[in-house]
Amino acid sequence: MADSTHQSDAILEAAGRSLQMNREGGYHRRGGFQAQGSKRIKRNHLTKKLVQLAMGIVGVFVAMGVAGAILNGIGFWGVMISAVAIALLATIILKQKVKLPQRHDLVQTTDAKQLVARTELWLESQRPALPPPAVSLVDQIGVQLDGLGQQLEHVDPAHPAAAETRKLVGEHLPEMIDSYCKIPRHLRGEERAGATPDAQLVDSLGKISKEIDSVTRQLAEGSLDDLAIRNRYLDYKYGNTQLPAPGENA
Repeated sequence: MADSTHQSDAILEAAGRSLQMNREGGYHRRGGFQAQGSKRIKRNHLTKKLVQLAMGIVGVFVAMGVAGAILNGIGFWGVMISAVAIALLATIILKQKVKLPQRHDLVQTTDAKQLVARTELWLESQRPALPPPAVSLVDQIGVQLDGLGQQLEHVDPAHPAAAETRKLVGEHLPEMIDSYCKIPRHLRGEERAGATPDAQLVDSLGKISKEIDSVTRQLAEGSLDDLAIRNRYLDYKYGNTQLPAPGENA
């Protein structure tokens, strides 16, 4: 009975977080939340495709120009061939989808910031296989990974927190979700060892979320201390300088 109550509390808590993120605009109408790191990867992929398409079109024009110079004009069929070539080129290039990282790709990624972005993209691909409470936690972790990625921009790769990030984000998180996805769907709601796989997944994701928050706070400590020092310095140097209220003497 206590385990059932704990599971219900976990589901309600996750649903509450999902509602709060929805109010804050953290979700798209389709496809759920998309973290900034995965958006950056997709944006870079789209830019690469457009550059390839532009270069291909230029190549077609150059080839047709050379052919026209040699043949003294390319004629109607030359124009049609050029149009078909450009259309085929555009179809082939624009159909290329961003390559989704696999679990082994995450383990092999040594750069912590790049690892965070790849994990965000990998998590998005796992959402359809997860129960609703876990999906809302995955979205919350996506938000946290955005913040962690920003902190890692200013951190030495040899910093202990960077190593902890690689272990947490590149190993523990994907291993746990991968283990859950291997369980047949009809068994995920059955209680085993005091809890269902669904409840265990939600509980584990909650622990990982707390740990990511802890690592982010550790990395931000230096910036927070620096801000506090600067604030104290300005207060010491300039004091509490406030403009006089209307009607008061300066």
